[in-house]
Amino acid sequence: MTESTRANRGWWDRNADEYQTEHGTFLGDDRFVWGPEGLDEVEAELLGPPEELKGKEILEIGAGAAQCARWLAAQGARPVALDLSHRQLQHALRIGGAFPLVCADAGALPFADGSFDLACSAYGALPFVADPRLVLREVRRVLRPGGRFVFSVTHPIRWAFPDEPGPEGLSVSASYFDRTPYVEQDEQGRAVYVEHHRTLGDRVRDIAASGFRLVDLVEPEWPAWNTSEWGGWSPLRGNLIPGTAVFVCERD
Repeated sequence: MTESTRANRGWWDRNADEYQTEHGTFLGDDRFVWGPEGLDEVEAELLGPPEELKGKEILEIGAGAAQCARWLAAQGARPVALDLSHRQLQHALRIGGAFPLVCADAGALPFADGSFDLACSAYGALPFVADPRLVLREVRRVLRPGGRFVFSVTHPIRWAFPDEPGPEGLSVSASYFDRTPYVEQDEQGRAVYVEHHRTLGDRVRDIAASGFRLVDLVEPEWPAWNTSEWGGWSPLRGNLIPGTAVFVCERD
């Protein structure tokens, strides 16, 4: 857990500028998208109808430049944007927004019990932590009873395929059940980027073991309007296999 946190904080601090330059146009300054397919919260309403978000206290985890939090604030919500990377949050400051920015580890949230009505994470934190249950338990702790947590990650089936947008990304090359993390190392053998694989069943069991109830699992289909590529995401692959899984959870 410690090595993954150190590696990913460093990676996102080093690569935040490039990430925002490359993907900032797609993400927008105040748009809430759940993944590269472009599923938009304004249509999906996974956190609830926009008119019901007004006045709600909402925690965004792995916020990056806080695009999602900015959209939530525009609906009248009271978001807090949290990220492990200081440089990502500097981009949030650059874009602006009248809500708090917090640089902290999702596995040790610096908030009191029952601080939030809702929580969300669009590809933030969960793919990069060695112990997702620790994060899920922390999110449950800071949510009020009945609170909802919605998070998106790379669809687990993608781990069996090469991370390529073209035809070479359509053939199975690894075991779906191999949970070995993807790790990049420097010349001294220290991890500089880590991403962890959990099967779909693992994710469901993690959610249940952490005190949440899974109320929906969304696998966004690739829309006709989206002709862009993002890493291994592309119209070619998106029309054949899912790229994103969105888990909608509630605490009792």
